[in-house]
Amino acid sequence: MNRKRFAALLSIAVTGCSLLGACKKTRSSVLAIAHVTVIDMTGAPPAPDQTVLIDKEKIIALGPSNSIPIPYGAKAIDGRGKFLIPGLNDMHVHLTGAGEPTGSRDFFLPLLLANGVTSVRDMGGYLESLIPLRKEIEEGKRIGPRIVFAGPYLDGEPPSFQPSLVVTNREQAVDDIHSLVGKGVDFIKVQSQLSREAYFAIAETCRAEHRTFSGHVPDRITAWEASDAEQRSIEHLTCELRACSASETDLMRKQFRILTKKATPAQSKAGQLAWQREVLASYSEQKAAELVAKFRAQQTWQTPTLILLRNDAFPTSRLNLTVDPNAKYVPVKVLEGWRENFEQQMANTSVEEFSLRSAMLEKSLALVGLIQKGGVKILAGTDSAAPYVVPGFSLHQELALLVKVGLTPMEALQAATQNPAEFLVRLDSQGTVAVGKNADLVLLDSNPLDDIHNTQKIRVIILRGKVLDRSALDQLLINAEKFAVAN
Repeated sequence: MNRKRFAALLSIAVTGCSLLGACKKTRSSVLAIAHVTVIDMTGAPPAPDQTVLIDKEKIIALGPSNSIPIPYGAKAIDGRGKFLIPGLNDMHVHLTGAGEPTGSRDFFLPLLLANGVTSVRDMGGYLESLIPLRKEIEEGKRIGPRIVFAGPYLDGEPPSFQPSLVVTNREQAVDDIHSLVGKGVDFIKVQSQLSREAYFAIAETCRAEHRTFSGHVPDRITAWEASDAEQRSIEHLTCELRACSASETDLMRKQFRILTKKATPAQSKAGQLAWQREVLASYSEQKAAELVAKFRAQQTWQTPTLILLRNDAFPTSRLNLTVDPNAKYVPVKVLEGWRENFEQQMANTSVEEFSLRSAMLEKSLALVGLIQKGGVKILAGTDSAAPYVVPGFSLHQELALLVKVGLTPMEALQAATQNPAEFLVRLDSQGTVAVGKNADLVLLDSNPLDDIHNTQKIRVIILRGKVLDRSALDQLLINAEKFAVAN
């Protein structure tokens, strides 16, 4: 063999060895979930005996196990008897609402992850905490869910909550939105005290800035107007029962009379109860159907936060939140505030008032069922960490409540998976189980389509391709409980 031919053959051999080494190295990074039932969240029936391959934080292959070979050196998870769904999304949280600098990191994030929540929409918080928190997660310095946020609320004077930017006119609306967009917010959050001038200026400026806005329907705006103004989502059904009244204009006038009238606390309370009774008495099925049609035509999404309505807005005599087993994960100081708030809501409450709260809650639940049947898209959100709305755990409670009002388990799960991805214009990368999507997944021990409560039977979480098995999830809960006791 001449020297040139020998050198060529040697070069090929060396190159081949190098490529083989590279292939082995690449294959060793693959994660395989084998023989699992996949519920992809598109609405398709569960697909049994599937194999899912993950590499570089993405799903790279998916199909029947007999047609998807597992690469040499891949880490494998036995999915027999298990059910794979996309990671869950809580579309209404307040990550900085439980105390900084440690509340979001040591209280919130562990509970979200332990419950399969891999994405969140923060609906109002401190940018000085949210920006570095998201950066830590995206740079891999901290494990946590994907986050989109609004930063401070835009509200009237006085604002309902902090942090808020007070907006009373068009100039302030333009300045504040320009400032927030410059700081990197994903959308704008509106609150209840905004004037009509400020609200419509915010809507106009958001359109000009190509930013969406979501939040409450302000008291001075109707839900009809909010939908026409292209408010992207309405939270907590704000002003929607009022919008279903046959005498909404009269109700609005009476509402502001109650708010501005100088009266004793007892008189104010009596006025509010009388107003709620009128809301219920004047409810119109026709107006409700027309409102739902408006939402559908305008693509006004809904985040009803039923767990918040039940636990905080309309607590009834049948509700005893102080025995919540998940309260052990809540920092002591936060829990004390929750208990005080709950005790105040339940103290000196008449049978009639409890009955009225129950009626308001039931009418709200019924409205959500009507919204779903009317083809309006629903997002699963909780408002964690409002009183007794424990991060992570509350999302599973929200899913159960959505099923209670008439959604199928599939529809409820879509409200926490596919729908959020569509709403956030991220359906190309998340929300369903498919090749090319982010490897944010939840492996369950039981079928959630048989019983929505099975979403709590979590065996493994996969976040950005990283595996958190049951022991790792349990450790997150242990750490959260230790933090709660010390804080």
